[in-house]
Amino acid sequence: MKSVNTKMGSFEWLLLLILSVLWGGSFFFVGVAVKVLPPLTIVVLRVGLAAIALNLIVRATGLRMPKEWRYWKAFFGMGLLNNMIPFCLIVWGQTHIASGLASIFNATTPLFTVLVAHAFTKDEKISGGRLGGILIGFIGVAVIIGLDSLGGLGTNTLAQFAVLGAALSYAFAGVYGRRFKSMGTAPLVTATGQVTTSTILLTPLALVVDQPWTIAMPGIGVWAAVVGLALVSTALAYIIYFRILATAGATNLLLVTFLIPVSAILLGVVFLGEQLAGKDLAGMGLICFGLAAIDGRLFSFFKRKMLPASAESVD
Repeated sequence: MKSVNTKMGSFEWLLLLILSVLWGGSFFFVGVAVKVLPPLTIVVLRVGLAAIALNLIVRATGLRMPKEWRYWKAFFGMGLLNNMIPFCLIVWGQTHIASGLASIFNATTPLFTVLVAHAFTKDEKISGGRLGGILIGFIGVAVIIGLDSLGGLGTNTLAQFAVLGAALSYAFAGVYGRRFKSMGTAPLVTATGQVTTSTILLTPLALVVDQPWTIAMPGIGVWAAVVGLALVSTALAYIIYFRILATAGATNLLLVTFLIPVSAILLGVVFLGEQLAGKDLAGMGLICFGLAAIDGRLFSFFKRKMLPASAESVD
């Protein structure tokens, strides 16, 4: 298997920013839908509509879904790790703890990914700069969300562990998903297989828990939010997700967890007229600094610029 690039190029950074906007926008869509629909029903509609759309796109582009069991076994594994387990844990966890605190726990995903990738891969080992950058980025997320969100820390311990479990599941999904590159599946096919199997796994659970046939028919606004969640924040997002994973690796990919709060805040400023607070700017600055440390190129540039000057001063 060809090694991934531990340093992302400009195109990968652009895709990461786009992915953060798509997933940052999902909070808006969920916020609209959750007022009317129960959580598991939203999740099933999200992956189910995305599966329908992606299967149609696969056919329209002339691609074919693989028939061999080894591919579908991998799709089921990815759907379990990347959708079913984390979605259910986060949904249950957020019924007991504040969303801000849940977001902080979710932002531990890159920290877990560094450890999981170090343990299970040969080309994504821990380095001091990478680990330091991830810690700085995590602090930046905590600053944006605010100390007030830590008020519930220590209470509802099981719910907090549930959200941490979701972050760990995302980390394993990032590493597990690397296999699709060696299997020769296109990002579109991999994304389609994942949401299709996720739908198969989650539908029985939603039917038993939510009994959606007892729910009143949602309005147009709710359906628009569900469609946006499925097509934009899931179908398109996962195509980009697997494209980045194939070239930049699990650790780099899940840096998007840091960028999602930034995207959500900026979307609120642009479209909802919200104001940036001082802590938002401070947190964004820390996140940018952490990402620069992880990428390494900016610091290498300044190091090269400083070395000649230091040599001259010694002479």
